[in-house]
Amino acid sequence: MLRPIERVVDLLDPKLNQIYNVDIEDARARVLSGNPAAVRAIDGSFALIAVDGVTVRLARSMDRPMRYFLAKRHEGPALFVSDRIDTLQRALTDAGLGDQFHPSYTRMVPAHYVVEIALVGCPDPDPAYTRFFTPSRNAVPADRDEIGRQYIGALATEIEKWLRHIDSETSCAQPIGISCSGGIDSGAVFLVTYDAMLRLGLPPARLKAFVLNVGDGPDVEQAREFLSAVGLSMFLEEIPGRLDDLDVEETLRVIEDYKSLDVECAAMGLRLCRGIRERYPEWHHLADGDGGDENLKDYPIEENTELTIRSVVNNLMLYQEGWGVGRIKHSLTYSGGLSRSYVRTYAPAARYGFAGFSPYTRPQVIEVAEGIPFAALTGYDVPTLYSLKGDIVRRGVKAITGMDMPIFPKRRFQHGATPVDTMRRKFAGSEKDYRRAFERLYA
Repeated sequence: MLRPIERVVDLLDPKLNQIYNVDIEDARARVLSGNPAAVRAIDGSFALIAVDGVTVRLARSMDRPMRYFLAKRHEGPALFVSDRIDTLQRALTDAGLGDQFHPSYTRMVPAHYVVEIALVGCPDPDPAYTRFFTPSRNAVPADRDEIGRQYIGALATEIEKWLRHIDSETSCAQPIGISCSGGIDSGAVFLVTYDAMLRLGLPPARLKAFVLNVGDGPDVEQAREFLSAVGLSMFLEEIPGRLDDLDVEETLRVIEDYKSLDVECAAMGLRLCRGIRERYPEWHHLADGDGGDENLKDYPIEENTELTIRSVVNNLMLYQEGWGVGRIKHSLTYSGGLSRSYVRTYAPAARYGFAGFSPYTRPQVIEVAEGIPFAALTGYDVPTLYSLKGDIVRRGVKAITGMDMPIFPKRRFQHGATPVDTMRRKFAGSEKDYRRAFERLYA
């Protein structure tokens, strides 16, 4: 006999919520209200469901994937909610509804929106979307020192809250890991975390900087140079791997997506997390710099034929959210921008039991970034835009920590763990190939 199905089946792990200023019931009540200001005031990381009769409201932060599937029953529709597509499939199968499932029928709650769904039967009405985070543009003076101070100051505040939350959750001192290539974003996270621990009176011996080396990757030497320049070489720990450790099909299964760069990045993330887990079975907290490129618009525009510097500079949170809800190119199955692609970081960490954290995904940090007057600072010049991030972060780290941070040229995580040509031989498939391979997992 099949077990009864609730109107809403919440498959999310509530322990993954890291909310600093209210308890979980208060946070759910804010989501239930649908009041965007009340939801925006939830401080931390969350994926929340609230139900009132046939009305369901869902909201999440950037770093928490949240998917749902609306199933048909004789008794009326049932909403299944999880962070993973395969979890939704298993739950539907267990409930005798597996024949309704297809991965393309799942939906992603976009970051920074309250999604309202009415469980009223067939045909199902479209969800309603209410934005709860709308940062002001051009709100910061066109002064690079001031921008750096505000941006890295916001980063430091989020890191301090994270460290305090970790220590409030347990009586023993938990180790703190940073995925650190010595690049601008991960390097700043490491230095600001180190500085924050000293200011909070926490022993820095709890801290490690992990760098992945899958065969002669340039990141190892870069991380050594970076930490040596600031006198912190003793914190670096290399995690070795082999190219044969990287499994394309397993990566697709873990991230449940098929964008080529995200597949490459996630494959390296899986190897890093696996290596740390094998070495430290009890380790739990792992931070990184994901989102820093999106915040300061540091992606090669020429690699995407849809983009111009004006579209990048003039569209609110383009890299964080894609073209946005209600636009033709917004994917209902996957969302857009970092709202979609953060799974490349979240899923590998979750696969190996880590609680991941990137301060760059927090609204307070994004708010400063979106307030930067990019047009005034760059004059819509592409090379000037590319040089902006390193200059702002360097100035900010100096202002907040007093340290002179070395700046290296931009390099993607997957291209630092192993040489680019080697990576391209291993991951030779196109996005279309990966999409077909992913769909075969559910054939």
